[in-house]
Amino acid sequence: MTMAEDDITLTFDLSAVLVPLLKGVTYRADDAGHWHALLELQGRVRDHVAVLGLELTLDEAEGYAFLRSRAESDDPAAPKLPRLVARRPLTFQVSLLLALLRKKLAEFDAGGGDTRLIMSREQMVDMLRVFVPEGSNQTRLIDQIDAQLNRVVDLGFVRRLRGQEHMFEVQRILKAFVDAQWLAEFDARLAAYRAQIEREQGAADEG
Repeated sequence: MTMAEDDITLTFDLSAVLVPLLKGVTYRADDAGHWHALLELQGRVRDHVAVLGLELTLDEAEGYAFLRSRAESDDPAAPKLPRLVARRPLTFQVSLLLALLRKKLAEFDAGGGDTRLIMSREQMVDMLRVFVPEGSNQTRLIDQIDAQLNRVVDLGFVRRLRGQEHMFEVQRILKAFVDAQWLAEFDARLAAYRAQIEREQGAADEG
C-alpha cells in the first residue's frame, strides 16, 4: 500500500464503510476513496455483518458492493435471525423489464465496447411493446412503463442521468441479482404469457 492509499483508508473507520452498505449499494464510481477503504476493510466488514445474519457481496471488477441476507440453514435447530434486508416482491411487469434489461446488458458486454449501458425511455418502450397485445392504448402503455421504470430506479438497478430525465444507465449490479437460473425460470413464465396473449388476440380477431 502506498502512503497516499494508507491516508485514504485512515480517513474511513469501519462505521463509515458499514453505514452506507446498510443503506444500499456502494459503487466505486461514486467515491473512489470510500471504495478503496471498503476493499481494505472488507475482512472486518464481513466479520461484523455476519453477526447480523448478513453477508457482503463485493464485485471488484464491476465496482459494486452490497449486503444480502445469508442463506437460511436447513437445520431446524439452528436459530432464526430476523431478516434485516427485506425481500421485495416484484410484479410480473417489473420482472419482465429486469429480465429484458439483463439480456440487453449481456448483449452489450458481448460487443466489447463501452462499459456503460445507456438507454432512453423510448428504447425501453420499444423493447416492451412486443409483449403488449396489439391495439393497446399507447398512452396508457407509456404510463405503465414509466411506473415500472420508477420502481426499477427505486430498486437501484437503473439510474437516471443527471439533467436528462428520459435517459437511463443500467447498473451492473443487475448481473448479481438476475442470474442464469432466474432468467431460465422467467423465460418459462414469459413463454406462457406470450401464449396467453396470442390466444386472447386470436379470440378477439375471431369475434
